[in-house]
Amino acid sequence: MQEKLRRLRLACLLLAAALLCASLTVSTVQAATYKKGSSGSTVRTIQTKLKRWGYYTGSVDGIYGSKTVAAVKHFQRSNGLKADGICGPATQRALGLNTGSSTSSRDNDLYLLARMITAEARGEPYSGQVAVGAVILNRVASPSFPNTISGVIYQKGAFSALDDGQFHSVAISDSCRRAAQDALNGSDPTGGALYYYNPAKTTNKWIYSRPTVCTIGKHVFAR
Repeated sequence: MQEKLRRLRLACLLLAAALLCASLTVSTVQAATYKKGSSGSTVRTIQTKLKRWGYYTGSVDGIYGSKTVAAVKHFQRSNGLKADGICGPATQRALGLNTGSSTSSRDNDLYLLARMITAEARGEPYSGQVAVGAVILNRVASPSFPNTISGVIYQKGAFSALDDGQFHSVAISDSCRRAAQDALNGSDPTGGALYYYNPAKTTNKWIYSRPTVCTIGKHVFAR
């Protein structure tokens, strides 16, 4: 009799543990999505990023209200995402946030960097792909630009691939993913360039005033 009771107690404990794990999993999934009515530090981070990039004009108060919904929709429309005003995993990744899954902040940086290199330099030699990634990271380190990879990439007017939709429409290539990893590991074929351009395509006269560092493939790199 005592043995049966012991086994019953053990079974109950195992069932309770399983239910607790399931509850925690559901809570984690729910916590990874932010929408109207949400609040807290992550909402403040979302508002701060959107405000820095010109999408949000309201107060950074950590409350996901109508203005935050409108700003998120604007960001989503501008970046090829479903414009529902909900900041789920896909939108969080595009913002450069940790989604709460096994994807780390560095993984998000790698994803964004590889996607931009693919959009801007997929037809360039490998060193030119690394160089584009290095320019983005050099901007992160410069006080003249936003201090995060997502901030640099989404800075308005900074990259034509965001304006013409290539950033989200072209699949990341293996070489561009490797180039992004090499750039994150410190490789910089440009020696510190902050700009690059294709002389055959650019109509920006100002860029020609920047001191040239080197030319790799079709891109000229400058400071």
